[in-house]
Amino acid sequence: MFNSKRLVLAHFWLAFGSFGLALLLGEWQMYIRSPLHAWLQNPEIYYRSVTAHGTVMGYVFPTLVAMGFGYAITELSLNKPLVGRRWAWLGFGLLAVGAVTAMVPVSMGLASVLYTFYPPMVGNPFYYIGVVLVVVGSWVWVALMLINMRVWKRENPGRPVPLAMFANVAGACLWGWTAVGAAVEILFQILPVALGFTSTIDAGLARVFFSWTLHAIVYFWLVPAYIAYYTIFPRAIGGRLYSDSMARISFILFLVVSMPIGIHHLFADPQVGAGFKFVHSVFTALVTIPTLLTIFTICASAEIASRLRGGRGPFGWVKALPWDRPVMLATAFSFVMLGFGGAGGIINMSYQMDSTIHNTQWITGHFHLIFAGAIVIMYFAIAYDLWPHLTGRALASVRLMRAQLWLWFVGMIVLTFPWHYVGILGMPRRMAYFDYSDPAIAPEAIYVVLSVIGGAILVVSAILFFIVLIRGHLSAKVTPAVYRFSSPIHEVKSVPVALNSISLWVALMIGLTVANYGYPIAQLVGLPETSVPAIRIGAQ
Repeated sequence: MFNSKRLVLAHFWLAFGSFGLALLLGEWQMYIRSPLHAWLQNPEIYYRSVTAHGTVMGYVFPTLVAMGFGYAITELSLNKPLVGRRWAWLGFGLLAVGAVTAMVPVSMGLASVLYTFYPPMVGNPFYYIGVVLVVVGSWVWVALMLINMRVWKRENPGRPVPLAMFANVAGACLWGWTAVGAAVEILFQILPVALGFTSTIDAGLARVFFSWTLHAIVYFWLVPAYIAYYTIFPRAIGGRLYSDSMARISFILFLVVSMPIGIHHLFADPQVGAGFKFVHSVFTALVTIPTLLTIFTICASAEIASRLRGGRGPFGWVKALPWDRPVMLATAFSFVMLGFGGAGGIINMSYQMDSTIHNTQWITGHFHLIFAGAIVIMYFAIAYDLWPHLTGRALASVRLMRAQLWLWFVGMIVLTFPWHYVGILGMPRRMAYFDYSDPAIAPEAIYVVLSVIGGAILVVSAILFFIVLIRGHLSAKVTPAVYRFSSPIHEVKSVPVALNSISLWVALMIGLTVANYGYPIAQLVGLPETSVPAIRIGAQ
């Protein structure tokens, strides 16, 4: 049963369309700050582009993918029509209107504050209003996911919630709560200044509120990819999921420990005490646990598929895997990039080691390798897997899909590895241009050019991705088989209540967040005379 195909397609097309435009902006940024281009006469244009790129890639694109995939999961896993479809269209409309509302002032140079806002810089109020509309539209989705799971559980007492839906709701709850930090910052600190009600802002407090959102949002981006690991990958390669329970535990751990960790981004900020920086660093380390559980479970699931195909020996089974299938390739590439990106994250979470790469190109390389690499390549896999069921038309360009995935993987490595290296050398991020004639940074020029080449490869890969989807829309109609998610190797007839409900874990997530953020926020609110004059972007 799949009645919401148009709804899901609308989310996916807007998501990938905005992604394509933002990708072009990213490549342009790398080109104009490289030795291949003369200094940009007006550096504000660079920051305008960075703001648009980051806002689309950070808020609009992954939120649309998560929402569209979430609606598909709801109908396909619960096998019943989506409850509240009209509300879902309203949420989509709010998000689309919000994205346009935010981008107009950015394109006019009135909100070049980057997607992290960076107070005391303050842009045009319509930029922030647009971001708020995006968040409100996504909160409609959060509510609908909770409602649909509750309705299904009421109609199916005692039955385990399908894994895909359980994980989907965990991701929705994570996003619903992590967005609160940025929402509070915008509504109660930034918008009053942007609207002219006050002329000062507490930049330190604003950064703490945004740190509430800053890192947990990464796990919201990651949840659709992890759902694909667990519920699409084993089926797509002809195998079974190794453990349903281990999958549920992984999503629960993400929900609980990925929220109270954002202050590790504020190691250099003096307004937060060292004690809470240490606590957040510890919780950041705990996030490796669900990641390692996932790596073990998915590798075991891959081995099951290979053994069923005749794979032999302690390592021979790897060769027997169906490497010609796009989902197999995408998942393998995603794991490689997740490994490298996660290793870089261990550096970032360490108070001592972070000081050597803080605010350098290392950070840019790290989060691009995680998001644009490990996560986005699985977004491609999700689209390829769902497209025939959304359109009723086959995606026949399998060789083109494989080429597209290979190019994305190679392009991302060529893009991000040089960024890591020049970051170690001390190259700062967020710079519109560099003087490569300076002997101190001249050796870094070749690595910057390599990153430009990597970005160009990514653009080619994205073009192939759109060609595959468009050719699919133009192909002959087919009747795809009934869509199904991966089945565990042992049939799940019942699960413990704690693994079949989200309430306990949401309460723990909220409690840990309050414990880890409550005192720093209360302390900063109680300090007198901490506000500074706002710097208005675009003011003449």
